Amino acid sequence: MAATSREGLLLRENGDISPEICSREIRRVFGRSLKLRSISAGGCNGCELELNALSNVNFDMGRFGVEFVASPRHADGVVISGTTTRAMAHALEATYEAVPKPRLIILFGACAISGGIFRDSDLLAREFIEKNKIDLYIPGCPPHPLTFLYGLLGYLGKLRPAPAEVR
Repeated sequence: MAATSREGLLLRENGDISPEICSREIRRVFGRSLKLRSISAGGCNGCELELNALSNVNFDMGRFGVEFVASPRHADGVVISGTTTRAMAHALEATYEAVPKPRLIILFGACAISGGIFRDSDLLAREFIEKNKIDLYIPGCPPHPLTFLYGLLGYLGKLRPAPAEVR
């Protein structure tokens, strides 16, 4: 449902992710929480609606210690949605530079990953995506909130494999 490379966006079956294991992994890697800054870099807002849903009672991303923050200075990484238009290129770069190191970059949705149906437009500015290491790709148009949770928590779990008895 999510991958650390575009080539890894293949359908395959993985084991269930336990909320308890994921919460422990987030605390191990990022302390007590993971703070992300969402950046809409020029899209239809479908992805933003799904990202906003992560904070509601149905998905409650906060129970895993993951939250969106208003300031990039308080963030551990960015979640980028949209096509990355020329009009948003400077704002995207400035926001990313304001995030303290080490920092994550997560691309959320088909437009962020490839430009989507607008990929051939001369109004896009994909330089930021091309020059930076992307940590996680979450595909879809728009991706479901559970796809985000599954991908992010799976990514964090890959940093240190879970013991065999809990896989």
